Amino acid sequence: MADGHSSEDSDAENQTEFAGILSKWTNYIHGWQDRYIVLKSGTLSYYRSEHERGYGCRGALSLTKAVIKPHEFDECRFDVAVNDCVWYLRADSVEIKQGWLEALESCRVESGYATGSETSLKRHDSSVSLQSNNHSTASGSSFKKGSRTLREKLAEIDTYRDILSQQIDTLQKYFDSCVELDLGKESQSKESPPAVDFKGESITFKTTTAAVIDTLSHCSELVVQREESWRKRLDREKERRKHCEVLAQKYFEQLQKSRTVHPGPDLEEGPHSVLADDEFYDAVESGLDKMEEEQELREKLKTGQIPITPPPTSPAIQHRLWPEVDRLVKQQVAMARMGIGECGTGWQLFAEDGEMKMYRREEEVDGMVVDPLKAVHVVKGITGHEVCDYFFNPKYRYDWETTLEHMTVLETISDDTLVFLQTHKRIWPASQRDVVFWSHMRKLPNDQDRDGPDIWTVVNNSTESPEHPANVGKCVRIYLTVCLLCQTRVHPPKDGAPITRNNVSCKITYCSVVNPGGWAPASVLRAVYKREYPKFLKRFTSYVINQTKNKPLMF
Repeated sequence: MADGHSSEDSDAENQTEFAGILSKWTNYIHGWQDRYIVLKSGTLSYYRSEHERGYGCRGALSLTKAVIKPHEFDECRFDVAVNDCVWYLRADSVEIKQGWLEALESCRVESGYATGSETSLKRHDSSVSLQSNNHSTASGSSFKKGSRTLREKLAEIDTYRDILSQQIDTLQKYFDSCVELDLGKESQSKESPPAVDFKGESITFKTTTAAVIDTLSHCSELVVQREESWRKRLDREKERRKHCEVLAQKYFEQLQKSRTVHPGPDLEEGPHSVLADDEFYDAVESGLDKMEEEQELREKLKTGQIPITPPPTSPAIQHRLWPEVDRLVKQQVAMARMGIGECGTGWQLFAEDGEMKMYRREEEVDGMVVDPLKAVHVVKGITGHEVCDYFFNPKYRYDWETTLEHMTVLETISDDTLVFLQTHKRIWPASQRDVVFWSHMRKLPNDQDRDGPDIWTVVNNSTESPEHPANVGKCVRIYLTVCLLCQTRVHPPKDGAPITRNNVSCKITYCSVVNPGGWAPASVLRAVYKREYPKFLKRFTSYVINQTKNKPLMF
């Protein structure tokens, strides 16, 4: 890109022209394009190239009321605006940009329309006005206040030049008249040479030359001052950048040390998160792995169990939640008993391990993944009553729920119905979650085999708690509906031998719909579900097998 240059026009007005190639923003399709920009006679115009000047400009702006603004961050860019029309221009270097800014401002000052133009220099014809102007120019207070810029000083020198030229023209006319008289070329009727006040002209000449010298000295001081100002600004910017780099390094180190402790529920989580989906998933995956390691350590250093309030002897059928509990339990059990083909289309098999099969149906609510899940698993050596008891009873929950940080029984409605508040561990970069839900365990008759063992179920469903409102503090509220349906199968031993664990198995049907709340990428949530649900079901059933292997069967 060629830098701006000034040239003298050949027309009668002899106007100064400033021209050169700058990048001009065109539109979002073509972006920045090189254009030939010309500043002349108070008008800024542009052409596609210098060779197209003979065909007329493609656009022009009058600088009389233009607003010229350097860009805040881009050191090579500046904008020229007239009302709603804005030209976005960019130079090849800071020096070229500064040259254009000075040329544009100089044009506006000369036209008398620039901001603060009431203080701009005016042309003077008399020595009195010159001396008055010079006095104000040379005053130290004016310099200290910074009321005069280098550009204004150059304009003053231009004025002094005009005054000196006028004096020289006056003296030259006088001397020419004297020469003509001496040569006898003038007739007797010719008027005498014009009278000239040599003393006044001498005083004016001395004052003007002194003012030129003083102004040049002032210009030199302004240049030095500007250079010193830019040097200090550069030093400040270097210090600021160094300080920012130190702070960024400290923040990064602190972030690395405390990846699991972050204030606020949405510090990293949200649609504007700087983490890509794969990075988000890697972070969540690492957090889950760490929780599993903590669970293994907890098994080795296991402490006492958490007691629960003794339940009443009969169901609290008058409780406000009982109609909802009874209705949802019947509904969820009916859906769990349906086959994949019966309960709707769209189910996809996403995990299979032996007799365990897991299906999901992709659904979203307000952009959040809430995929319904249905898993079918057959486990040998345990009964349905045992599986539901370990799933329902809070004293076992810390053992098999690896993501659990804190669990509280808010209310005991009956011996088979409890209200829980659970806070789950935070997995960076997601926010910490909590959930309030009621849990109900029920024995169901075996309609298919009336002589066989009963069917057991546990249904969990989110509810509200006035003492623990949603999304208060650092936690985001989870909303869920879970149904665990367990049916015991007995394979009678031969020769009438007693039934042992080798003769029983349990068909487990697990259905859930979970809205994790807050925000997380859909691809991340589905990847986590695909990994964690099979692991959860295998981990839980293995825990029940280990806990019951030396205990009598519980039908």
